[in-house]
Formats: sequence, structure tokens, C-alpha cells
Amino acid sequence: MNKKELTAALKKLGIKRGSIVMLHSSYVGMEPMDGGPDAVVDAFLDAVGPTGTLMVPAFGSLGIIAEKVKARPNAVFSPCPRGTIAAIGPKAEEIGRDHWKAPTAHGEGTPFTRLRDLDGYICLLGVDQDRNTTLHSIEALLELPYLNDTTATFKTPDGKERTKTWKYYPGPHRDFIGLEHYMRHEGIIKIERINNAMVRLMRVRDLFDLMLEIGEHDPAFALCDNPACADCVKQRAAIYADMISKELFKLTASSRLAGRYVPEMIENLKAAGISNIELDYIQGKACAKMSVDKLKKAVGEFAEEGIAVSALRLFYLPETPADVVKLAKGAGIKRIIFPLGENAAEAVAAAKAAKIAVAFANNGQGGILAAKTFKEAAAGYKAASFALNPPGFVRATEFPFLTSYKKGRMVRICGQLDLADATWDGCATRLAQGNGEVKELLSILRCETFSGWVCLGGGAAYPGSLSDAANDLTRLLENM
Repeated sequence: MNKKELTAALKKLGIKRGSIVMLHSSYVGMEPMDGGPDAVVDAFLDAVGPTGTLMVPAFGSLGIIAEKVKARPNAVFSPCPRGTIAAIGPKAEEIGRDHWKAPTAHGEGTPFTRLRDLDGYICLLGVDQDRNTTLHSIEALLELPYLNDTTATFKTPDGKERTKTWKYYPGPHRDFIGLEHYMRHEGIIKIERINNAMVRLMRVRDLFDLMLEIGEHDPAFALCDNPACADCVKQRAAIYADMISKELFKLTASSRLAGRYVPEMIENLKAAGISNIELDYIQGKACAKMSVDKLKKAVGEFAEEGIAVSALRLFYLPETPADVVKLAKGAGIKRIIFPLGENAAEAVAAAKAAKIAVAFANNGQGGILAAKTFKEAAAGYKAASFALNPPGFVRATEFPFLTSYKKGRMVRICGQLDLADATWDGCATRLAQGNGEVKELLSILRCETFSGWVCLGGGAAYPGSLSDAANDLTRLLENM
């Protein structure tokens, strides 16, 4: 192929005189090419004509064609050390002007959004969507929670040295390749073979409109769903953590649900985007039966990874509650959840003396009896609260919301909602798949500006993984 033939092919593809084109390219697919990569650059310049502008990414090494554009004496560079572009043509100065002043490297006020405003095009020559830098603009405009800040020291166009931080900067792996089927479905991309290269052309405005709509409904739209991709697992966790941070309640998870060993629990919690854990079992053994040194060590391991212990939980009535309080205090745990029973007042007294918060979970009682027992035991201690356990009320043959919560008037005493569910015959189920009225309880607590704890798998078995439970919670929140 020669320059004239390539120019004709580009015009047939849809590039016109006066077009502004961002080119991402690989020369391999154009070989053999009469005149080499310089001829490819000249063909694009001929296609857009003297009133058009050609742009290429200028950060790092992005192929010989981009390097040839950068090396042209009339190339204009956007003055920013992040997301830099080089352009040739009458719009080059306007496109790149004050790039460094923008709050992000790819969002508003950058060459990428100016390309949209000027009704430009993106051309992928011999490369796929993975090289489409403009897709980072969509992420930046959506302010996606997995994006990071980036800082650089550089010289401004007037020669002054500056250090600046840009927000919402892209990180590691993306599944931009997986987005192309949306473009094909909506008919906003044209794909042709030129020489040996597959060439894609798309109008930037159409790309922005489509991808912003998708991203607003699914903040993980640009991430892959491969569980072995550590980058996307971490970024999905950031999205989940951001979603939960907008809730008034605090989210924690049962250690029994999180895993068997501490390192496994940490890995699963981080993958789920959860930064709190309720200690009930480790390696199949009750945490309340551990030595203070072992429990303290576990607490320290979690703390080193940024995970806080929300409570120590018991599933049995201790003969001496003061011993459990001493254990928790020695391990640095600030709250204990006891089953509600006859020695609740003794547990409150011990917790009060140690200045530790205490909660009581219903343990087979009905709502009226549970509330009465709790109020009598906790009288006078503000750091005592009720942990509402739906399977516990199901065992009492009560509807946890319609009967237990309402008749027990628990709005003023509830400090935790255990997110676990079960059927009348005692079988554990996924959330809102049993008789625990989990959705109704979570909904009313949110309406009542509940600022206490919500515990995934708290106080009962859960028939799935921590990831399953976290997804269940997402589904519940999205349907309220």
C-alpha cells in the first residue's frame, strides 16, 4: 500500500477534510507500506486536509507512528506531564491549551473532552479498545471510586516549576476490549480492514454519550469479571466500599463467614471491600474461648491490614461474663455481643465496670420478651444495645419485622442488625430468601436513620461465601 491508497481508504472509512482525529496505532498491521510509518502519518494529514487536525498520545512509548508525529517540527504538545498529547493542525493549540490546569488528566478542560466538544473522531489503527485513552475520560467524568490521585513536578509553559496533583487518574487493568460490543450494538463504530490492519473509527460525542450512560448505571463497567485478576478485584472492592460509605450504618462481617484462617479472612474482606470484622470463630474455634494472647494477635493481624474488629461474639451463655469482658479488653476489643439470657444483667455490670460496650442478641425469645429482658438488664448503661437477629425470631415462630420488631418496639434499642436469614424449619437461606424479613428490617432501619452496625452472616449460618452475602446486600439496597 502507498500513501495515496491509504488516504483514499481513510476517507472511505469516514475521515473527512477538516476532521479532528485522535489516532492510536500499531504499524505492524500496515506493513508492507511504501514510505514506511512516515507515509502513514502523511496519509492521515492528507485525509484531514489543511483545516483538519491529527492527534496522538504523547506519554510513554506508544508505537512508531505516534513517535513520528511527535517528531514533526510542527507538532504541538499539551503542557501536562499526565495524559500528554501531540497534535498537528490548526486546532492543535486550542486542543492542548492549559492541559495542566485541569483538575484531572483526562476529564473536563483536557484534550480528550475538547476532542468531544469539537466533534472529533477516534481512530484505532491496528489496535483495539485497550489503547483507547479517551475511555479514561469517561471514568474521570464519572469520578469512579477506584481511581487515584497522581502527583508530578513539571515546568509550566512560562518556565515555572510546579508540583500538582490530578484527581481520578486511571490505575491498572481495564476491560476496555469488552466495551466494544456496546459500540457495535449501537452502531457508533465503523470497522474496516486496511492493508493487514483492522481499523476502527468512532465519533467521540457518540462514545461519550453511550459510555456515560452505561457507567452511570454500572460503575464497574470498565472492569473485567475475572476472579483471578487482582487489579479488577481490588477496584470492584473500592466501588463496594464507596457504596457502603454512603450509608449511615456501619458494615461488618462475621469471621465465620469471612473464612477459616485469618489470612483468608483478610483476603476475602479486602476483595469484598469490607473493612470491619465481627470475631465469632477462627479455625472453627470460638474466639471467646481463645487465650488473650492469641486473640490479641489476631486483632493485630487484622489491624495491620486496615481491618477493625467491630465486636467479639458469643453463641453461648458464659458462666462468668466478667471473664469474657476481661478477655475482650485484654485483646483490645471494644464491644461484646452476648446471647440474651438470664445473666444479661451480670454481663452489663462487668462491661460497665470495664468501660466496654455490650450488645445482646435475641436467643429464641419472642420480640416482647426479648425487649423486656434487654431493657431490664441494660437499664442505666448507655453503651448497651440490642442486636436484632432475624433467624432467632424465626426460631421463636415470629415474623421478625411484622411481629418481633414492631411489638418489641425495638427502634430505640437496636444497635445492630444481623444480616442472616432462615426458613421456619430452621434452614439457613440467602438474604431475603427465607422467613427472616431481612429486606423489611433493613429498609425500616434505613428510614429511621439507623447508624448502628449491620453484620453480614452475624449470629447465624449463611449458605454461601462472603462475596455472595455482599452481593445479596447490594441487591437488597438496589431494590429499596
